[in-house]
Amino acid sequence: MKEVGKHLLRTVVLLLILFAGWFAGVYSGKQLANNQIRVYLNKSHNDKLTRVLTMIEKEYVDSISRDSLAELAIPAILHKLDPHSVYLPPKQFEEAEEPLKGEFDGIGVVFNMATDTVIVLNVIPSGPSRKAGVQGGDRIIKVNDTLIAGQKMSQISVMKRLRGPRGTQVKLSIERKGIEELVDIVVTRDAIPLHSVEASLMLTKNIGFIKLSQFARTSFTEIKKALASLRAQGMNALIFDLRGNSGGFLDQAILIANEFLPAKSLIVYTEDRNGKQLRQYSDGRGGSTDLKVVVLIDEASASSSEILAGALQDNDRGTIIGRRSFGKGLVQSQTPFEDGSALRLTIARYYTPTGRSIQKPYTAGDEESYQLDLINRFNRNEFFSADSIHFADSLRYTTPKGKVVYGGGGIMPDIFVPLDTLNITKYFSEVAGRNILYRYTIGYSDRHRKALEKTKSVAELKALFDNDKSLFDDFVRYAEEQGVKPNWKEINRSRAIMEAQLRAYISRNSNLEDNAFYYFI
Repeated sequence: MKEVGKHLLRTVVLLLILFAGWFAGVYSGKQLANNQIRVYLNKSHNDKLTRVLTMIEKEYVDSISRDSLAELAIPAILHKLDPHSVYLPPKQFEEAEEPLKGEFDGIGVVFNMATDTVIVLNVIPSGPSRKAGVQGGDRIIKVNDTLIAGQKMSQISVMKRLRGPRGTQVKLSIERKGIEELVDIVVTRDAIPLHSVEASLMLTKNIGFIKLSQFARTSFTEIKKALASLRAQGMNALIFDLRGNSGGFLDQAILIANEFLPAKSLIVYTEDRNGKQLRQYSDGRGGSTDLKVVVLIDEASASSSEILAGALQDNDRGTIIGRRSFGKGLVQSQTPFEDGSALRLTIARYYTPTGRSIQKPYTAGDEESYQLDLINRFNRNEFFSADSIHFADSLRYTTPKGKVVYGGGGIMPDIFVPLDTLNITKYFSEVAGRNILYRYTIGYSDRHRKALEKTKSVAELKALFDNDKSLFDDFVRYAEEQGVKPNWKEINRSRAIMEAQLRAYISRNSNLEDNAFYYFI
């Protein structure tokens, strides 16, 4: 069984690959029935494929199911297509979908394991842990009497122990500052909301800031709420941060773009293999059409992020700042199967209002080169100089107001901001790479938790840091205790970055959480 008929399996995979074109063109989203693949081909091809599968299933010397052949064959087929057509087994599909759902069942804490111990950074207001008495700064030593501290457990393993169906209970044994014995707390799991708006705050008296981490089911609702709150605080200009946002639901990107665009503005269109187009226009009911907008993007901004940035750029509605985005402009149709798995098959391409293709070039079946694209950009100096990025004249487009934009993959910003490596020294790399800087902020937060919890605004946090004249020097001493000797030439060169990160990570442990983090970072 160890060999499992390698030659016969290769034959089956090869036959299925030959029918990849058929599979992409006529598969209609039918469910798997009786755990078998129902393939619709013309009669002669169907007979050959079915005969091979049946022969292996019924006559092969070792027992092997058609399901196991399918699990081998489907990824091989999709590998020969584009980089974004994928098959997701049940576990992977569940993990991929969870961040986009808007909620999960759990205990409602934000934690970190920087010291091989679960440290509660924040407790979600009105969540089950807050109701049960869990506090920020608590160390979770045991879960249901099983020791997890110092066991080198992965964060995923810990999450699995803490999460569970709503209504079920989990016993936490907690180490709390000032109490010698462990404190046992029973938490009843409940629905925990997931927020795609990580931060929403005023940077100045009239400039607001919103950080959107992904396009989840609730993103548009969250954005509307954030905009209304910032408007009430006097906002008339917005910095919209899409850096690192890899995308999500297309409809949310369209709804958000609609919020900023005047009526009858083209937002995005798709085109399939037959040239059929589907165009999405704004309806004129957006509440932020008067707002000045700047959008931040980088090389990790992809898919829905690029659709939103491209819609605003091509309609002369906003200024795009940062670095060229990822370049994912392929439309996937998702078909879930009865066993919990799913197929994401590319069925069309995205285009910006001026007609630019968002998708960067790729060679079918060559996923390795595609995945190395960002590394190649880095090596070509594209992260550091706009002059290193070259576009063919054939990819030149013009917006209604005459601004020149380029296609060829991704969104090129109006204002290029290079990756900052000037002040990255060996000292900074040591304290950041070895997690020394972050571990210091956890200890600092423990020592100053009462003061942090009293702060109600970014201004109060800033005053707290400004009044602590010893914070930075104390960090340098701590780093030296951890084996990083001070090099003051390098320290002074990287000081601004380190001070910003110290304040940002400490602020995350305050009541202001990510709002304060993004203000200082």
